[in-house]
Amino acid sequence: MKTYKIGLIGMGGMGFRFLNSFIASDRWEVAYVCDLNDERLQRAKELIPTATFTKDYTDLLNDPEVDTVAICTLADIRPMLMKAALAAGKHIIAEKPIADSIPGEWELLKTIEDSGLIVAVNIFNRNAWYHDEIQAFIASGEIGQLAVVNISHQTPGLMPTEGHNPEGPPFHDCGMHYVDVARWYAGSEYKQWHAQGVRMWSWDDPWWVNVHGQFENGVTFGITQSFAYGQMAKEKTIHCGLEILGTQGLVRMRHDFKTVTIEYHGVNKSETKQGPYGNKKTDVMVERFAQALDTGDASRLPSARDSVVASAVSQEMLDSASRENSPRIGTREELDLILAHRKH
Repeated sequence: MKTYKIGLIGMGGMGFRFLNSFIASDRWEVAYVCDLNDERLQRAKELIPTATFTKDYTDLLNDPEVDTVAICTLADIRPMLMKAALAAGKHIIAEKPIADSIPGEWELLKTIEDSGLIVAVNIFNRNAWYHDEIQAFIASGEIGQLAVVNISHQTPGLMPTEGHNPEGPPFHDCGMHYVDVARWYAGSEYKQWHAQGVRMWSWDDPWWVNVHGQFENGVTFGITQSFAYGQMAKEKTIHCGLEILGTQGLVRMRHDFKTVTIEYHGVNKSETKQGPYGNKKTDVMVERFAQALDTGDASRLPSARDSVVASAVSQEMLDSASRENSPRIGTREELDLILAHRKH
């Protein structure tokens, strides 16, 4: 099997997740690591001392032996870096969203799709074993015709002021993953919806959002996303998973970020299965990307179009929730109390 050379730009949390996955794979050679921060470069050097370390991204773009670039920066500089990488003829693995504005994403998408290069965006659910298995179960006919997709992703997550910009408030930054999951399962485009938000602690952006509606093919959906799920509770808990209802059966999935539990209730099969959650699935993504380079077939990768559609629709839903007289519940004093609690 061929080994491909990768250069990474941006060594924040996701940059190091990808770096570790590339190091662990026998399909990749880490050729360059790029970041403006000396401490991060030193941390990366301790993991892969054979790479070239630089603060200038053009060093890796100008190297003809580099096949692919992983762009793990924040969204505000991704468009510039992605356009430069495409102009240099590099394939790209990128974090989402690919730009810090919806018009910027659509503009960049055209450049990507005109390039003929492989560009995958880390919408990580599309790399999850449990979604692959659930979709295979649905395709087997065990639940009849797909009718309803319900998704919940509620955690005591990041609070206001804790670092969403320029990716946006939770329903865009995080919720776009679940807007994508619902569209993926439905196999159709969004047709109509109603969105309701709650401006928790009287913050300007809704920190709890529920959207329900319908796809063009008639499949109905509901998505609830929140980072306002009991931050001050003595024992922290989450509510994450999905329920797929068909005309004859159903599937339920839940996880706690460690273990995934799937309950299959089909016409001929009832089973409960458990397996590892797998975090951001970067290991799966780097293996599938190498396979796509081998064959030219990128159909198993989350595409730039998938990401842009999810980003655009989630932003529209968030805007709608913000307009729909989203109530302000709670106080800024409570917000300060929670921030202090999380810090200490």
